[in-house]
Amino acid sequence: MSEDHEPKPVEYGISKLAAAGFKSIVRAQAIEIRPLTILAGANSSGKSSIIQPILLLKQTLDATYDPGPLLLEGPNVTFTSASQFFSCIANRQCCETFETSIRIGSDIGLALIFKRDPERGIQVHEMSFSDGRTSGRLRPEMTSAEIEAAFPSMAKRWHQFFALYRRGSSRRKRQPEHLLTFRIRRNRCFLEVLRRHEPSGSEFGVGLSAESVGSQIRRLIHVSGLRGNPERTYPVTGVGAAFPGTFEKYVASLIAHWQTDKKDKLEALDRALDSFGLTYRIVAAPVAETRVELRVGRLAHGKREGENDLVSVADVGFGISQTLPVLVALLVAEPGQAVYLEEPEIHLHPRAQSQMAGVLADAAVRGVRVIAETHSSILLRAIQTLVASGKLSPELVKLHWFTRKPEDGSTEIHSADLDKQGAFGDWPEDFDEVALETEKQYLDAIETGPRS
Repeated sequence: MSEDHEPKPVEYGISKLAAAGFKSIVRAQAIEIRPLTILAGANSSGKSSIIQPILLLKQTLDATYDPGPLLLEGPNVTFTSASQFFSCIANRQCCETFETSIRIGSDIGLALIFKRDPERGIQVHEMSFSDGRTSGRLRPEMTSAEIEAAFPSMAKRWHQFFALYRRGSSRRKRQPEHLLTFRIRRNRCFLEVLRRHEPSGSEFGVGLSAESVGSQIRRLIHVSGLRGNPERTYPVTGVGAAFPGTFEKYVASLIAHWQTDKKDKLEALDRALDSFGLTYRIVAAPVAETRVELRVGRLAHGKREGENDLVSVADVGFGISQTLPVLVALLVAEPGQAVYLEEPEIHLHPRAQSQMAGVLADAAVRGVRVIAETHSSILLRAIQTLVASGKLSPELVKLHWFTRKPEDGSTEIHSADLDKQGAFGDWPEDFDEVALETEKQYLDAIETGPRS
């Protein structure tokens, strides 16, 4: 972890996620998002299910065409039928709606309700929006009068503007047929309000939209748990502020970009890889105009033989190729930008899992919103150690533990804060209890010996 332990204040960014009626999250559940947010729990406990609705929104917004209210089969999450994610509990009727909501900072909030329509498929049933100045609820079938009643200050402002516009036009006569009305239009997964001028029929937005929330969703970096096999070469990709789909396909091009324009990023990447015991150097070598080869130092420490010591990333262990997307994502992310990491510790030696905590903490201190879904007790303990040693403020960390209710299988989320000693109290099930019980079973087996 770096020496700069003071967190940089970031007021903007995803601060809360919630869902209901989605897979095992039957009843409304919410998680607070802090710079370092840990999602833990047993397999199939609902950790991914709290994030997947936002991933559905992301791939819908990222699509190069209008895929409808939701793109189900996409790069971030794949469903072939709505029945796969609308909640169904044993001996109960399946939900006909699911809700997802997101809060940005302290003022901006958006909630969406999607409904299954027998004839038209999934539809945006309702959208609630607030930005600290305006708040209200939209439905697709709302009339102009209902929109004005829901957003009176907005309607009054545009009526006044329209009246001034009409008076200011020397060519336009004040006639009764010149009217201003409002209607709702679906814009991919969102609803927006349009103002309509009669009799011309011209339509314009009123500034009441989910664009600010949509931009944060699109900027979310998704590092999937399935990061693919190491390749001999990688295709050249864009290296902008947003990364449509999952992140692994951008890694090689970003490293190539850093070699010429951001060498400090590349040096930080080399240091992290070295601290993990994976390699001391990584190089991106162009192959023609469309492909990039990643070459890494054959040795982590000790004897280094320059270019002769570099080999293809495909010729070393899986640890490097699986860890690179995590490290590059954390380094490229800007303050306020969310990075969702599925099992950042995958394919890592326990010592490297412990080192991963420092990398996550560095990003959190910079203001990145790190959401890490993990099964590693070592990673969690290392985060606690950083807090206890004063290297990471406990205010930057939030822990969420996911369990399934035995009677109906629905997900419940239990949240905890760390104190100054890095302790978080009792969770429904603790990683340490499993480790201690396994150790106890081993010692008991030694003492009793093999059974005849």
